[in-house]
Formats: sequence, structure tokens, C-alpha cells
Amino acid sequence: KFTRVHKKALSKLDPTFCIHPSCPVSCSFAIPLPFLLTVCLTLSLSPPYLLAAALLRGSSFHCHQVTLDHVNMDGKRRTRRKLKGQGRPGASAKGESLQGVDMTTVEKFTDLPFVDRRQGPTAGKIANKIRRHQIFQQQKKQRIKDKEERRAARKKLAKALGEKAPPKLEQRTIESMRASDETIVQEGDEEVARDQEDDEFAAYFAGGAPKILVTTNNLAKRGAYQFAEELINIFPDAEFYKRKGWDLKDIVAEAKQKDFTDVIVINQDHKKVNQLVFTHLPDGPTATYKVTSLQYPKDIKDHGRASNHYPEIITTNFTTRLGFQLSRMFRSLVPHQPEYHGRQVVTFHNQRDFIFFRRHRYIFHNKKKVGLQELGPRFTLKLKSLQKGTFDTKFGEYEFVSKNSYYVDRKKCFL
Repeated sequence: KFTRVHKKALSKLDPTFCIHPSCPVSCSFAIPLPFLLTVCLTLSLSPPYLLAAALLRGSSFHCHQVTLDHVNMDGKRRTRRKLKGQGRPGASAKGESLQGVDMTTVEKFTDLPFVDRRQGPTAGKIANKIRRHQIFQQQKKQRIKDKEERRAARKKLAKALGEKAPPKLEQRTIESMRASDETIVQEGDEEVARDQEDDEFAAYFAGGAPKILVTTNNLAKRGAYQFAEELINIFPDAEFYKRKGWDLKDIVAEAKQKDFTDVIVINQDHKKVNQLVFTHLPDGPTATYKVTSLQYPKDIKDHGRASNHYPEIITTNFTTRLGFQLSRMFRSLVPHQPEYHGRQVVTFHNQRDFIFFRRHRYIFHNKKKVGLQELGPRFTLKLKSLQKGTFDTKFGEYEFVSKNSYYVDRKKCFL
């Protein structure tokens, strides 16, 4: 327990220094020896051998910066913390010696406010809900502030150095940290080029024209017909036929006789479009996709009105053998000769095996500036299965079937 004398003596002590005989920064000041012994023994600032060394050296003591946390009114001492890398005799790894340093630099350093480098309690280990939320928000704000300061410092450095500035840091995303895959196609792969010369889509890329049949599931509701209308607007050579209870195998056989090149089936669940089935004719393959995030043009702000011109098509970020096959399947839905004066672009963008569909019209503001106007609709596809040949659920051979276990590692991608 502290006595009144101890508290009074403690109030006179400057908390920005302590006595240490091995500190290289020399300071001369007069401190009464009884006062020094009382404070040191009370706060346990120095062991006896350090006090003896200090007495042998007289009244010229050495100091280094520390800080003292609050002392409770009940007299209990909490902690004392030292600056990072300083205060321990012989410390040279992180806290280098200050010998040979200009004293103005030392004074400037010692005048800086103390920064506690401790990692505070993690929010998850705090039992009190309100306090846990406060700690989490404080840590989040501090992280954002530190990130902005680092970004401002890099920007300032790049402006000062000009062309000699260090390169920009690469943003670390799940896509950029993607796990390596042996099926990734390298540029100029001759084996892939030979396979594409005689695959199921070779007839189209040799100059064939697409002809698409669009239908729905049995007992379809309004949403399926609305989405079918959008698909017919996207692909001008598409035709819509009502299902009328026909089996899908019979639809495929009838489509072959009428020289259709593709069949698209729209499925609904609880009056919402949830699945698309693409079948390429006459020999397949058949791809089944899950549909999410569907938005019609009326739901898109400042959308444009599409025309009947043949659009350009862009497929991006399909890098594996499986991804190449899906990319060729999408490209076979649009005629070879896009009508450029329509300025319409259809995009299938793959990111982490999610295929994002967008349709835009590009607008030339001037010779250097180009703008985009979204036409809609927009939706996201996720491959569920890829089957060789046409639709056959019983005896079909599957090249790929999606499973939840495939995506445990978020950095693993298949397209």
C-alpha cells in the first residue's frame, strides 16, 4: 500500500524518464538520494545492483524514456511500459544505440508522445456485448486510418520521385491468389488448337449461323415468359416455343429436324427463374447453370433501349480447358458478323467460377472518350453440370458436376 509520503513523492516524479546506469544518453540533474531510493524501491524500477551502480557514479545519472500507467487510488501498481526496442541493457537488435546521434534528434524523439504497440484484446474474446462492439469499431477505424495514411504516403512518394517511383502494389484478391491448376491453357497451346478444330462447335466457327430454340419448363409462370422475351431480344436468331407438356428429349429431336443449332430451357422455382439448360445441337454438349441476381432492364437505373442489331460478344477470364469449352459455347449463340453501327456488346465475364452477364451500348463522346450505357438484363450463372451429348439424365456421361466440396478452398477455380 502507498502511504501519503509515497504518493506525494510519486506526484513529483516526471514520468518521462527513469534511472538506468547503462543508458548511453547522458543527463545531469540533482535528485535527493532519499527521494530516489523511496521512489525506486516503491515502484520497483531498478534492482539493488543498479542502485549500487548509480551510487558509485555520483549524481550524474543516465536516463531512457518509459511511461507509467495510472496508479489506482487503492495503491496498486498496474504496469510500466517501455518504448519499442529501448530500455533493456544490451538491446541492439531492434533498439539501436544512440551513441553518435545528434542530441536534437534525441530530444525530438524523446518529446514524441508514447505509442502503445500492444495488440489490444480481440473483440471476440470480450464477454460484454457493448464493449466488444466498441472495441471492434475502434480497431476497424484505426485500420482504415492506417491504410489511408499508407496510401497517402505512397502517393506523395510517387509524385516526388516521378518516373523513378516504385511500382504500384498489386492488390491481393482471391482471384489474384488463385490456386494453380494443371488444366489452365497457356497461350499458343497447340494441343488445344487441334482439339478446337474438330470439336462440337467447329461447324459454327467455320462459318455456320446460329438458330436458337427457347422454351420453358412445364406450367411456366409469368417470370419465365418475361425472361424468355429478354433472351430473344439478346439473340436475334432465337425463336420461342411453348412447352405444352413435351418431354425435353422429344424437343431436342424435333429441333434437330428443323435445323436448330441450340436449345435453351428456362426453369422456374416458386415463380422465380433459377436454372438455364443450354444444349448444343446436334451432338451436344449440354450445360446446366444456376441463375441468380436476375434484374430486368426496368430495374436498372438509366438503362437504354436495345435494338435488333447483331451484337458483339466478349467472353473473358475463361482460362481452363473446361472454361474454354463454355466460352466457345457462349460465342456460338451470336452470329459471326456483328453489326457495328448498332454499338451493342454482350459480355460473359468469369470471376471465381461465377459468370456475369451484361449487355451495353458504347457511346463515343469524342475521339478520346467513350461511355457505356447498360441495356439489360443482368444475371449471374454458376455451372452445375456439363454433359457430353444432348440432354440425358439417365445414361448421359458427365464431364463436370459441381459439388460443395469443390469450393471449400475459395482459391480453387475450375473455369
